[in-house]
Amino acid sequence: MEKGLVQVYSGEGHGKTAAALGTAIQMASTGKQVVIINFLKGNQSEEFLKRMEPEIKIFRFEKSEEEFAQLSDERKQEEIHNIKNGLNFAKKVLTTGECSLLILDEVLGLIDNGIITIEDLSHILEAKAEDVSIILTGIKLNDAVCQLADEIFEIEEVKYKIY
Repeated sequence: MEKGLVQVYSGEGHGKTAAALGTAIQMASTGKQVVIINFLKGNQSEEFLKRMEPEIKIFRFEKSEEEFAQLSDERKQEEIHNIKNGLNFAKKVLTTGECSLLILDEVLGLIDNGIITIEDLSHILEAKAEDVSIILTGIKLNDAVCQLADEIFEIEEVKYKIY
C-alpha cells in the first residue's frame, strides 16, 4: 500500500488548480478515483470539468455564479453555510474511502476569509486514510498550514525577458 501525501499548492501565480488537475488526471489514468471540491471561485469551468466523470468527480456546494469576494455580505453568509456543507462532504469522502485523491481547491482561501480555522482543516485531514492523498490549493500560505503538509509547492509568476 502506497502512502498518501498531503500536498499544498500555493502562491500568487496562476496554475495551482491546473497543477492539481494534472495530478488528478495522472491518478485517474491508473484507475484511481478522484474527488475535487471547489471553493470561492464561482462556476468558471465546472461544465468542462464534468466531462471527466466518473473517474474524476467535481463538486461545488456554493450556489452563486460569482466569486465569493464579489458577493454582498448577506449572500456571503448564505454561501458560508453551503461551503461548510462542502467541507462536511470532504470529511465524509475521506471517512468512507471514496477516493484515492481529494483536491480541496482554494481551501486556503477559506482560512484567509475567516470561514474556517486551521483546526477545522486539521480535523478534516485527520479523517484521511493512510493511502489517500490530499491536495490543498490557495494563494496564501502560513506556518500552521505548512505543519499539516507533507509537501509544499509555491507557484509564482516569473517575468522573463529575452534580449
